[in-house]
Amino acid sequence: MSAVTTVEETVAVLRDRLRDLTDRAELIALGDRYVTHLDRDRHRDDWFGSVFTDDVHLTFPMGEYRGTAGLAEFQKLARTTFERTHHTASNYTVDIDGDRAGIRAHLTAVHVRTADEPGTHFTIGGHYEADAVRTADGWRISRFVFDLVWHEGQGPQGAPGH
Repeated sequence: MSAVTTVEETVAVLRDRLRDLTDRAELIALGDRYVTHLDRDRHRDDWFGSVFTDDVHLTFPMGEYRGTAGLAEFQKLARTTFERTHHTASNYTVDIDGDRAGIRAHLTAVHVRTADEPGTHFTIGGHYEADAVRTADGWRISRFVFDLVWHEGQGPQGAPGH
């Protein structure tokens, strides 16, 4: 970066850096909001608009889905097979290009069938890649692809390896 010579140039550089840092923080918060909702609000469908665009394209090992209408039904198998879930995301990489961004993160999830059967957990690990767009309501995911790297335990019927 070239040397900044005027107050106006300094302010412009700082404004750009602040916007970049703010966008990165908001995009990571978006990814965290997604996994938090998966655990806390998994039986509700009123949270989709806080994470996804209305026309989101989702790709999971068990299939693809477009849009938020009917998404709760698409996820019903996972919601009804397991009593509880615990998702964590980490190692975020964020690439911002104006009002568009790419997000990549590692994802690990423990799926608990019942609390009284500790040996029946289904655990998965992998990463996701997502495209996000800046909307009037903040950043939202428009494309989400989960790549399953490993799994352990008995998943729901129709899950990879079962």
